[in-house]
Amino acid sequence: MEITINNQPVTIPDDGLTVQDLLYRELSDKQNGIALAINNTVIPKTEWSNHYITENDHILIISATQGG
Repeated sequence: MEITINNQPVTIPDDGLTVQDLLYRELSDKQNGIALAINNTVIPKTEWSNHYITENDHILIISATQGG
């Protein structure tokens, strides 16, 4: 299945991957301080384990940074 993550094309298995599964695959255990949008819609963290990735989804992953 073809998707886009942060404007980069990515091929993932077509086996019912949830947002949580995808983030674990892409970021391992570094999931604190991030926000995620799919097709310009923010997906709340409480929905990550219930929201499934579909063909041609455009995913934006934003990481919080420290600084001033």
